[in-house]
Amino acid sequence: MPISRRTLIVTLGLAPAVSLLPRAAFAAYPDQPIRLIVPFAAGGNADIVGRLLGEQMSHALGQPVVVDNRGGAGGSIGAEAVARAAPDGYTLLVGSNGPLTVNPFVQAKLGYDPLKDFVAVALTSYAPHVIILNAKVAAKTIPELIALSKQQQISIATSGVGSATHMTLERFKAATGANVVHIPYRSGGALMPDLLGGSIQAAMTEFSTALPLHTGGQAHIIAIASAQRSQLAPDIPTFIEGGVKDFTAASYIGILAPTGTPGAIIAQLQKAIAGGLTSGGAADKLRGMGTEIATPEQMTPDGFAAFIRTDYDRMREAAQLAGITPK
Repeated sequence: MPISRRTLIVTLGLAPAVSLLPRAAFAAYPDQPIRLIVPFAAGGNADIVGRLLGEQMSHALGQPVVVDNRGGAGGSIGAEAVARAAPDGYTLLVGSNGPLTVNPFVQAKLGYDPLKDFVAVALTSYAPHVIILNAKVAAKTIPELIALSKQQQISIATSGVGSATHMTLERFKAATGANVVHIPYRSGGALMPDLLGGSIQAAMTEFSTALPLHTGGQAHIIAIASAQRSQLAPDIPTFIEGGVKDFTAASYIGILAPTGTPGAIIAQLQKAIAGGLTSGGAADKLRGMGTEIATPEQMTPDGFAAFIRTDYDRMREAAQLAGITPK
């Protein structure tokens, strides 16, 4: 069909405006590498999960997914970098308790708002918290530990003041009335030699960190803060079984994008993440480390957003219990 003179004029008149549209309006997403910013140093739980996810996402999306470690300030530096990035789906955050739901109640001057500056893509996994005791402590259950603490004060270490495990310890103290003193360390790994040596009696830490010591008989985990027992160590009861009602806690990992990222891109990313954790070897590797895979609902944007809001409120309460004021 021949083009009318009027149609030709209108089409040519629109050409300059069309040329000003963003590149994403013409290119299928993604058409370049994607950066996963891990707001911690290499080698930690967030880094390990981020690299496993990056491999799965790369296969699904057909583009390289590059892990960029930007540690510092409890995860706040890396999180702020993502919050200020272009909302185009090419810069994502490997988010966790610290930058999302703990730092707002510990750090007075955050350069971002965790509830407003990010859009949730998918929760991926979480490592439940546990209490592990050194071999010299006679208690074998939560009720026995509480009873022992009434006779003598128990020292329980965590990975630091304001850490996720510290918040869990404060919740445990409030729920049980246990007489314990908090011993802060720089990380979960740093406290383990002192636990084994007997300098500290116990630790509240991630299941993935404590599991090798438990299975090796060097120390014993008396409770896991999950809704059900772990298949990796079914001999360990839950806190709930130990009489601490509805007590669950974990260090979680999830993927977020800057607010304003188009919904179609979020949906594409979520599909790639969920697909990578429901098939292939990534999920098996994570479970083998003592990490639990998120539920299908938690792997959705709405499900992860609800999870963050719930944990945010829980951490606010824990900070108040601990007497922590932002500095």
